[in-house]
Parts: sequence; C-alpha cells; structure tokens
Amino acid sequence: MIIKGQKINDRYQIIRTIGEGGMANVYLAYDTILDRNVAVKILRGDLADDEKFVRRFQREAIAASSLSHPNIVEMYDVGEDDGKYFIVMEYVDGKTLKNLIKKRGALTLSEVIDIMLQLTSAISCAHDSYIIHRDVKPQNVMILEDGRVKIMDFGIAMALNSNELTQTNSVMGSVHYLPPEQANGKGSTMKSDIYSLGILMFELLTGKLPFRGDQAVEIAIKQMKEPIPSVCKINPNIPQSIENIILKACAKNPKNRYDSVKEMREDIEKSMDPEHQFEERHVYKFPEQDLEETKIMPPIKGVAKESDNEIASLDEEEKPKKEKKVKNNKKWLIIGGIITSVLIVFLVVFLLILKPMFTKEEEVKIPNVKEMTLEQAKEMITNNGEVNLIIETKEEYNDTIEAGRVIETKPKIGNNVKVGTKITVVISKGKEGIEITDFKGEKFEDIKKILEKAGINVKEGEITEISEETDDEKDGTITAQDVEIGTYLKNGDSITLSYNKLVASYPDFTDGTWNEESIREFCEKNEIIPTIKMVEDGTKPEGTILSQSREAKTKIFKNTSIVIQIAKKPTVVEKPPASDDQKDDEKEDNEDNTKNEESKTE
Repeated sequence: MIIKGQKINDRYQIIRTIGEGGMANVYLAYDTILDRNVAVKILRGDLADDEKFVRRFQREAIAASSLSHPNIVEMYDVGEDDGKYFIVMEYVDGKTLKNLIKKRGALTLSEVIDIMLQLTSAISCAHDSYIIHRDVKPQNVMILEDGRVKIMDFGIAMALNSNELTQTNSVMGSVHYLPPEQANGKGSTMKSDIYSLGILMFELLTGKLPFRGDQAVEIAIKQMKEPIPSVCKINPNIPQSIENIILKACAKNPKNRYDSVKEMREDIEKSMDPEHQFEERHVYKFPEQDLEETKIMPPIKGVAKESDNEIASLDEEEKPKKEKKVKNNKKWLIIGGIITSVLIVFLVVFLLILKPMFTKEEEVKIPNVKEMTLEQAKEMITNNGEVNLIIETKEEYNDTIEAGRVIETKPKIGNNVKVGTKITVVISKGKEGIEITDFKGEKFEDIKKILEKAGINVKEGEITEISEETDDEKDGTITAQDVEIGTYLKNGDSITLSYNKLVASYPDFTDGTWNEESIREFCEKNEIIPTIKMVEDGTKPEGTILSQSREAKTKIFKNTSIVIQIAKKPTVVEKPPASDDQKDDEKEDNEDNTKNEESKTE
C-alpha cells in the first residue's frame, strides 16, 4: 500500500493519489533531486508478478522514453522498488478527454479539429520511431486548460499484447477503440492506431461511442461486423469531408485505411477548405468484410425438398420431357446473360471512355506563382483575364517567404483544373511575431507597451540609477536587452530589458541661485524636513546660502532632514553717551599716553 510521504526509490516522495486504473495506480509525487512535481505510475500487483510482462514493460517503456514531442507525456524514469514496478512521468495538471466528453458531450467542430491535429502529430512522431501505441483512447489523453493535449501510457500499452489486454479490468474502456484485426486476434500495426484515432474522433464529434454492448465480446463483434454510423446523420452540420476522414480511418479492411497518420493529418488540415467540405461520400477501394454474409446451410437429413418430391412422383415417361425443358430454359438463360453482359460492358466503356471524349470540359494548368505578389499571381493565373478562374485569398505566417508574396495555391501549383474552378492563393504575412530591433536609447515604457500588446512578456533587468540626465544617460532609456537583434518573438515569449532611472538628488544650494523660499518648496516637493539656521555674517549679503548638511548630488531619501545655514546681518550695539567724569578720565589718559611717548623719544 502506498501512503502519503512514502518515498519511491528513495527519491520520489508521494503527495497524493491522482487516479486508479485496471493496470496501475497513479500518484502525484515530488522529485527530491530535481526539485519538481512528477507523476508516478505503479503497476498493479498481478501484472508485477508476471516476469515476462515486467521484462517487456521495462524494455518498451525505455524505448518510449526516447520520444520527445509536445503532445506526448514525457517519461523520466523506469524502475523497481521493493517489488513495486514504476514509471515516472511528466506531471500534467489537467483532465482526461474522457472526463471532458462526459461533462460536455459533443465538442465543437473547431475543437475536434484542433485536438485531432495535436493527436495525429504525436502518434505520427511515435510511428516515425517505429513505436505503436496500441491503446489510443480518450482515457489516455490529457487536456490542459490552454487546450493542449498530451497522450500518455506508451510504455504500458506497448507491453500488453491483445490477449493480455482482454484480461485486464480496462477491457471495457479499450475494446470500444479496438481495431477489427486486434479483436480478431491478429497483431497490431501502425494502421491499428489509425482506426482507434478514427473512433476517438467519432466520439469527440458526437459525444457517444459508435459501438456499444453489455459485454466486451459483443462490442468486439460489432467492431468486426458492423459499419460505423454516419456522423453527418447524427449532426447534419458536420461537413462530408470530416465524415470521410472517419470512414477512411475506421475501415474494417486495413487496406482501405490511411497508409500513415501523416496522411490522416493532412486530410484534417484541409477538411474545412471550401473545395473539400462538400466532396462526395468516401467509397472504399478494396472490399470490406461481408457484413451481411449469407451462409448456405446443408440440407437437414430426413426432410426432402419440394422439387425432389415432385420428381419422385413423375412417371418414367414424364421425366425425359421435364429434363429437356429444364435444359432449354438454361440455354436461353445463358444466351440472355451473355447479351446482358455485352450491353453492360458497352455502357461502361461509353461512360468511362467515349463520353468524356465528347463532353470533356476545358482545363487549364495552374502556373508557378510562388513568391509573386497577389496582383502578379492573379494576372498569371487568369492569363490577364482570358481564363475564367475564381480567385480567393488566404493569409498565413511564413518564415521564409516575404510578406505580401504567394506561398502556394490550393489546388496546388502544376495541377490541371477546369475553367471556372475556385483557386485559393495563400499570401504570406511574413514571420509570425515581432522582429526585435536595437532598443538601446529607446524609452522603456514605450517599448514595453508595444511588446506587451503583441503578447510578449517584458521583464525588468538591471536598473542603473542616475542623478542627472546627460546626452548618453536619460531617465527611462533602455541600456541592454537579452534577445538578439533580428530575432522574432511570438505571443508568450519573454524579453528582459535593462534601463536608466533618474534618482532625485540634492542640488548645490550654495551656488547662488537658491533662497530660503525656493529651498522650502524643494523640500516640500521631495518630502524632506528642512531646518533653517540664520547665521550672522558681515562678509556676505543677507539671505546668502552659506552651507547645507547633505552634500550636493547625494541621493534623496524621503522623510529625512537637512540643515541649511543662511547669512543675516550682524547685530550693531550702540554705546550710551559718556558722563563728565568719564570725559575727564579719558582726557587724563590721553595726556599720560602723550607724555610716555615723548619720554621714549628722548
């Protein structure tokens, strides 16, 4: 039993159970080495006891771990811990397609096309590596919130052969998507995955399965014998081109299926093009199994045919007449059959060979207009208006062809088409995304708005603080970027921009341009607490700024204080008038001083 907090392989710490299935239980776990969440799938006990299965599972799981595709759940590790065989996979935070179908029923046509394009891309990648999934079903497909899908269980599906699969509890989930050759006990091929994809597409479009039953055997027989129902009859809004994809993918005879998943994907891509939506219902090239085969039963002993009783009752004379009449009838039937066959052959020859010769419509070849402008292409396709062809345009992004130039035509260049056919000219919109130029010297906020409007994530890099603006260093100008010039960034991509930031700093209040009033205004604006001290100074004009406690060009911090000293006139103290006695004393002092100076002179 696996419990919360338990470590698998001394590395993967179990957080909680994600799901339980017939073959394995899945747990959310934390990878203590690589610091990430992972999904750990631990095989069911009876499968883990089968040595042959375990060896094959490990071999196939290791092979599947080499697959790298955005729509395939990545496999990180395969191993065994105390008798528990496990695989460690990428943790996908989403729900299965099966849960989505149960919740919503039939999906919209655009949703189905998007999902099928992703799935066929993933299966095609696996087939390119000679890996067959063998158990494609909505239970094995995860869908994320953003619409991306991821297919899982490559390792387990490949390790189970068709006989083993029918022994698991998951049989009722798998048999609905099981191709006839697997239901019949034959081996799987890449075309088996194509059949399962077709059944899955049917379910996405209709919200229900094409073949149902109470038992797995009943469903398997229907897979082998019954034709797949028409999705167009279930929903008349579904184009015939979509139904044709399902018919071709779900053919009982593998020869009538797509040769590869890539072919199926190509048909899905063009299924909504106007020239394909109303195509004829698909007809199989090779015979399918006889769905209503009539078997000739041997006669039951003791019961005679009515004709035998009549012959037995005839007289010996009547028998030769009867036999002669039967021979004549057979003769005329043979002659009539020959004549009918000749007429049929003649009719076929007329319809296939002679009639087209007399009724053949004029055809023209689509010229090579690749990389031309639209006007040039129109002129060349219609031979300057002489050929009646209907031209429509469609725009697509292209990494190699200049914007405004032709990428391709539909039908393709070089094809012969009848006069009056609709030709779609695909015009390049250029590379997808925004071309990154040299942003140095540009305003950070301006570039940020432009890039974010295109869905690009703009991150702030190193911010260089400047105290004053110069020609080279201005407030908010970009100084560096981490994406090279000429690179194209798309929606969801990121870029880091470094820029200058002007930081408020103290000016030189003593430069002669400041006074007490302007200093107080500056301090109020920058949330500085000023202390003004008036200092007597007879050498400078009153109001002159003498000093400041914080040096010029130093960074300003809010709610800090500064002391400013301002010059004021010195105070003049007037002496009181002298009294008569004081005057006499001063006079005597002066006379004494004079005598002393004279005696020194002598």
